[in-house]
Amino acid sequence: MKSKTLTIVALVLLMAMCSCEKPMIPDVGVEGNLEVRIATIEQVDFPAFATRATLEDVCTRLNFLVYDSLGNRVAYDNQTSDQKGFGTADFQLSPGKYQVVVVAQSSQGNPTSTKSNKIQFTKATGFSDTFYSNNYVVVSDDAVTVDAKLSRNVSLCRVQFNDTIPQNISKMRFEYSGGSGSFDAATGLGVKTTTKQEMTFAVEAGSDSAVFDLYTFLPEDAESIHLKAEAYASDNKLVCSREFDIPMKPRQITKFSGSFFSGSSGSSITIIIGINTDWDGEQEVNF
Repeated sequence: MKSKTLTIVALVLLMAMCSCEKPMIPDVGVEGNLEVRIATIEQVDFPAFATRATLEDVCTRLNFLVYDSLGNRVAYDNQTSDQKGFGTADFQLSPGKYQVVVVAQSSQGNPTSTKSNKIQFTKATGFSDTFYSNNYVVVSDDAVTVDAKLSRNVSLCRVQFNDTIPQNISKMRFEYSGGSGSFDAATGLGVKTTTKQEMTFAVEAGSDSAVFDLYTFLPEDAESIHLKAEAYASDNKLVCSREFDIPMKPRQITKFSGSFFSGSSGSSITIIIGINTDWDGEQEVNF
């Protein structure tokens, strides 16, 4: 039986200050029997972003993923922002029921996505700001249109050191648990795991401050992450280590700041705060 065409177009629009809608990317010709343009998107900027002008400002990678009724991936298209036609994907599918997932992210690679209930980023890919959409469609005699309305599904812990980086420190390593590097496409929530996330950042000795962004997908009912922060010398010798329990909320940012090197000599400290439910709020927590 002749295959049918399933066309997915993820064209995200910027909500301007005046509430007018402007396309994030210009019209592109779609080869196929339909073209889809998204009219709205949940505006979920972290405070660092005042506006979003183009799709490339939102992400550097798009993952178009198609699953069968059992959650097994049957087709995919991984795109990078330097590709022509970034934001549009076309598939030839046999008639049937499908789950269509679009992931917008800016990590160093593509997630493992063979199963819809565990789309996984790892230490190798890194973790980044991430948006997704999930739709269920039936492909039959008529071509199918999927409107990909993306929304953020990560939480961000922004760690800020307010003291000077010592001369013997060359990198910071952060290991954190309680969140997840994987999410379930059906809910957007993190998949519970015992695996810890890890991020390592080079630092400049003598800098009077430093900021580190740690992203995670919070599982259902998760309310905090446990963070171990380690400072290393250029010879990879561990110089300093401290641990923290940091309250988190889904799709919100927590700013965690203090004097890491000149602060308390204790290795563990617990911070208890209330988190503003307003999305665009930034939580100030000192350690």
